[in-house]
Formats: sequence, C-alpha cells, structure tokens
Amino acid sequence: MVKRLYVIGLVFIVAMISMADVSRSEELAPPIAVLILQGSVEDATGSPLDEVRLEVFADGRPFVMNDSASAGGRARMKPETGDNGLFQIRIHAPPDTVRNTKWSLQFQKPAFKTSPPVEAVGIVDQGVDAKGIHHFTGQFKVTLQRDVGASFWIALAVLVGIYALISLELMHRTLAALLGAAVLLAITHTAGHFDPAYQVLTFHQCLKAVDWNVIFLLMGMMVVVGVLKESGVFQWMAYMSFRLTGGKTFLLAALLCVITAVLSAFLDNVTTMLLLTPVTIELSVILRVSPFALLLPEIMASNFGGTSTLIGDPPNIMIGSYAGLTFNDFLMSLGPVVFVTMVAQILYTRWYYGREYGEAKVEKVADLVGFLKEKYRITDARLLWVGSTVLLGVIVLFLLHGALHMEVSVAALLGAALILLLSGSDIVHVLERDVEWSSLVFFIMLFIIVGAAEQTGILQYVADRLMWVCKGNLVLAILFILWISAILSAIVDNIPFTATMLPVVAFLSKSIPGAESGVLWWALALGACFGGNGTIIGASANVIAVGLAEKSGYRITFYEFLKHGAPVTCISLVIASVWLLLVLR
Repeated sequence: MVKRLYVIGLVFIVAMISMADVSRSEELAPPIAVLILQGSVEDATGSPLDEVRLEVFADGRPFVMNDSASAGGRARMKPETGDNGLFQIRIHAPPDTVRNTKWSLQFQKPAFKTSPPVEAVGIVDQGVDAKGIHHFTGQFKVTLQRDVGASFWIALAVLVGIYALISLELMHRTLAALLGAAVLLAITHTAGHFDPAYQVLTFHQCLKAVDWNVIFLLMGMMVVVGVLKESGVFQWMAYMSFRLTGGKTFLLAALLCVITAVLSAFLDNVTTMLLLTPVTIELSVILRVSPFALLLPEIMASNFGGTSTLIGDPPNIMIGSYAGLTFNDFLMSLGPVVFVTMVAQILYTRWYYGREYGEAKVEKVADLVGFLKEKYRITDARLLWVGSTVLLGVIVLFLLHGALHMEVSVAALLGAALILLLSGSDIVHVLERDVEWSSLVFFIMLFIIVGAAEQTGILQYVADRLMWVCKGNLVLAILFILWISAILSAIVDNIPFTATMLPVVAFLSKSIPGAESGVLWWALALGACFGGNGTIIGASANVIAVGLAEKSGYRITFYEFLKHGAPVTCISLVIASVWLLLVLR
C-alpha cells in the first residue's frame, strides 16, 4: 500500500513539474503569427496552370520552410499549385517579422519561363483570432509566359511523327499512338527527373488529359448496338428499303443514304457502316450494279448524318465534351445544314452514277422481295423489343442531359448495363466481340499526345498564328477554321486533328469579338466531319466500310474514293460556309 502511494505521488510531482515547464515556455516564447500567401497562376490565355512549383523569398533571400508550409494540403518543401491553378502557403513567424519583411514568390514550371520573385499585392492584417493568434494574408495573381525549350521540341517531334505514321499507314494507328504516348511519359520520368527542361507530361497530367466522357460514351454505345444487332433489325431495314423502292436502284440508293444518315445521327457513323456495309454489298450483287454506286454514297451520308448530333461522329463527341455543348445544341445548330447537304449529295449521286443506275435491271421483283424477306428477317423479337426500349431511353437521356447536368457517357453506360441485364447476353462475349478496344486505346493514347502538345505550348503557338492570320476578324476565322479543318481532316483523319484543335478554337472563341456565340465550334465540327469525306483515311467510318468491301472482293482505291468524295466535300463546304456566315454568325 505504501509503495502504491509512493508511485502515485511521484507521478503527480512529475506532472506538476511538466506543466510548470510548459507554462514557463509559453511565457518565454515570443508571440507567433500566421501569414497566408495565396493566389492563382495562369498562362497567357487565362487558363489555370497546375503543378507550378513555388519558392518563398523573404527580403530577396530564399525562405526555408518546414513540411507544414505546403500548398493544396500537400506536405512538400516546395509547394505547388493545384489542379485549378490555386495555391495557399502558411508561414509561422513573429508578428513583427511578418510586418517588416518583403515577402515574394518565384514560380517555376517546365515549358514556361521562370518568373522573377513576385511581391505580394500588400500584406493585409486580419487581426487576432479567439486563440490569440495574429493572422496576415498576401494575395498573388501571376501570368507565366511560354518558353520554347527541349520539352516543346520533343512533343512536336512525337506529334508530327505519329501523324505521319497514321496518315501514311506505316503502322497501325493504335500502335503508333501507344508508342508516342509511351515515349513522352518515359522521357518525362527519366531525363525529366534530372532536368525539368525534359518534363513533357507527367503521369498525373496524362490522366487529366484523357477525356473519359468520350471513352465511356463510345464503349457504352458499342455494347448497346452490339447486343441489338443480334435481333436482325439492321438487315431487316435493308430488306424494307428494297421493298419500298420496288427494286429501283436510284431510289434504293437514296433511301439507303437517308437510313444511314439517321442511324449515324443517333448511333454513330462507325457502327452504322459496320452493320450496313455487308448488306449493301449483297444488295448490289442482286441488283447487278457496282457496289461502289451504293456504298460510296452511304459512306458520305454516314459522315453527314453523324455531323448533326453530339454522338453521331467522334469529333462531335470530343467537341461537345470539351466545350460543354449539349445534344440539343448540335441538333438545332447543325441539323438544318446537314439536311440541305444531304439533299445536295443525293442529287449529285444521281448525276454521278446515273448511267449505272439506269443500266441496273431487276427481273421478277416480287420473287426477289420474297427471298429477301426470308433471309433478312427479325430473328429475335424479344431482343428487338428490349434493345429498342433501352436505346430509346438512352436517346431520351441524350436529349435531356443538358437539363439534367449529366454527361452523355452516363446515359450510354446505363444503357449498356440495362441491355446486358435484360437481354441475358454474355457480357464477356459482348465485350470481346463488339467493343472495339483498339479504337478506345487509340483515343486514350491520342488524348495523351495532344495533352503533351498543350502542356508544352505547341497548341498555343498554333493559336497565336491563327490569331495573326485572322487578325481578329470573325468572318476570316470562320472560313479559315472550316476549310482548313476540312482539308487537314481529309489528310490525317479527323479524330486526331479535332483533338489538336480543341484548345486552339477555345482560345480563339475567347479572343475574337463576336465568337462568344460558339460559331467557331460549329465551324470546327462541320469542317472536321465534312472533310472526312475527302479521302479514304479522312474518317474512321470510311476505313471500316472500305475494309469490309475489300474483304468481300471489292477493292476501292484511294483515287476512286477521292474522285467521288472530293467534289461532294467541296459542295458540302460551300453550303456550310453560307450557313455559318448567314445563319449561325
């Protein structure tokens, strides 16, 4: 018992001594104030810059901070700006030191010029809080200028090299894009580790560069269409087209163009051509007409129809996601001009293939209709009902996504999940058979490459040159973006070109008076989509349709496609120019 009392008394004495030491240290310690240095960093276009490293200077000398002096909640010796370009640094020092010191910050980021120490816009005394701590704040707003250094030339070399590999078909486009993205990341995290001048794009930045809304939208729609096609509905549409036209070749070609355009608008043009090309070739054999007379107009119609909606063509998906444009925005702004263009295209087709259509003869039309009815019939009525209901629901959500503040990819993924659940389809089989994984990987890698071009200032350089050419004139900007987009999209495929132009058009939309209406976005969409009709490699739908035709023994050469596609492209661009200048401007 005595020992217990002894131990308790000893603990009590030690505690009292400790409290006395703490009280004495608090009395002797000087008062501490908190200085908060905060602000934002942006580039010349006003876009926020992330991962900008900051160094604090006190009276012109580097100020050594401990781990608690961090930005964005990160414990680093040199803080950085966050994703939104904002930063906040907390410094603990005596009040007199805070008041009597000139505080400044230096900003460093690869591909940008390092700023000289920038002084705060005054140190504001916020007073003393309830705990007796004095608070001060200093505000900064800094604009960093681009620097053409090693990272700029590395990103440019990779960008040009990848475009050359894709356009010349020296390598599969997915492999080319994967190689380019891997090289950029590898250089950043090897040479860039020792010298910031070689930091092109960090892994964190590459994840932000990928537009996952586009990726998930494409994946979801591939699943929906892949399950729905098992019902035989698309082949049935071809039979109905033949039946409605009575075997008249031109009317059949015109109707197939209309069906293709409508399907491309509400599905996507790549999927539409994948489904309708085999049926079209078989119909041309039955009609004894060249497959090109039916297939090439269909390809043109698929790219025109896909232009009219947000989800119809990959460039539109990318533009809508980047610019925040809704399904209804695309339909109302581009639907009418697409309708006029489709009429012009069908009339041109009648003139171009008139002789072949006139020579095509179908004997015993009634017997042929009966044959097609048996061959191209609905094979699974329940699947058709389920799939059509799900697809209609997805389209309704597309129409409402702006009002619901919901990304279109959410509607597509929901539709994919529901159609798999309700149809009982094997998800593994559908994912392996119907999802074009190589295309999705291509998109992801391409976003990374274009992200590097944006980070290093390549796109800013292009925007500056465009601004100089347009000289702030909206009419010149509209025509220049429309026609240059069409020409380049015909050469390098409209997907990578559109990805490159998105930040450029965004900058011009903010810089040119009158462009706030978004007319430059429509010029880009029309140019990229219409220009895809110019050559075989101009759009993904072209490549797929031509490849399927070649598998069936009908090879379409580059020149044959160009001979039909180039005039159609020019006609459509003239119509688009008038529309943009007279209606949408």
